[in-house]
Amino acid sequence: MAIRIRSLAAGELVESTDVDQLGRLVAADDSRTWIDLANPAPDLIAAVGRRLGLHPLVVEDIREQNERAKVVLIDDVIHIVAFVLDRDDAVAAQEVDFVLGKGFILSVHAAGWDPMAAHQLKGGVGAVLEQGPDHLLWALVDSIVDGYFPVFDALEDEIDAVQDRVIGQPDRATLQEVFRLRRELIRMRHVVGPSREVFAQLTSREFGLIASENVFFFRDVYDHLIRINEELDVLRELVAGSLEIYLSTINNNLSTIMKRLTGVTVVIAGIGAVAGVFGMSEAATALAGTEGSGFYVVVAITVIASVAGVVLLRRINWL
Repeated sequence: MAIRIRSLAAGELVESTDVDQLGRLVAADDSRTWIDLANPAPDLIAAVGRRLGLHPLVVEDIREQNERAKVVLIDDVIHIVAFVLDRDDAVAAQEVDFVLGKGFILSVHAAGWDPMAAHQLKGGVGAVLEQGPDHLLWALVDSIVDGYFPVFDALEDEIDAVQDRVIGQPDRATLQEVFRLRRELIRMRHVVGPSREVFAQLTSREFGLIASENVFFFRDVYDHLIRINEELDVLRELVAGSLEIYLSTINNNLSTIMKRLTGVTVVIAGIGAVAGVFGMSEAATALAGTEGSGFYVVVAITVIASVAGVVLLRRINWL
């Protein structure tokens, strides 16, 4: 269902899905109304905007769904853009628009996010609406921010696993995993960073639509975002450290390979030098049994020296 209206007046909660009733419900004395739009069509957004008297720029921003996290005061309403973070194979950010006005709150989001999943709403919408639309706004954004923590925990586990692979047996797939995690953290930074500034403004008491007793609730969300930003910085450092460990491991492996090649070269070069001095023509007489004992002495010395070189190089870990 694209639209759901919940209006509390005189202690009675009325629910409706008829946009034509919206104007009457909002205009009722001492009413507190929540209009929730899930994946709405542009025409529905425009119709709701007209009945709520929203500025055309607010309606346009909601319809375009390509904003960054922000808070804007236009006329007598507050437009807030927040983002829900979800993660399956990769981090996905879904925009959620909130419009807070006198006696109402409008939420616009994709169908994948269920605002009723907020734990503050488990006791019913009426109990939260009774404390004001701004209190309902806090309940919804608090649920969004709380949803960031599982995403960060999953990312932290993946980064730990990648670090183990980097230290163990780094390969091209591991490097691709490091860069994928780095891209996800950058994407999350574009969401989490501006969100902190949004709630810093909401707690500054500059908006009259947010009651002073509810400012403390928004400050709690702001504190959560500070923790999340700090954790994001730590995760970025861990990923950067994983990349450095990968490069160091590859360089160390290359050095090991070069040492082994050098050791093999030393042994083979020694044999080649002796063979070059005495010449391959001696082999024919040796096979015919007419070669003197000196040939065999040189061969024995060459073999013993080669074996000794191999033993020495293995002892210094060059082979």
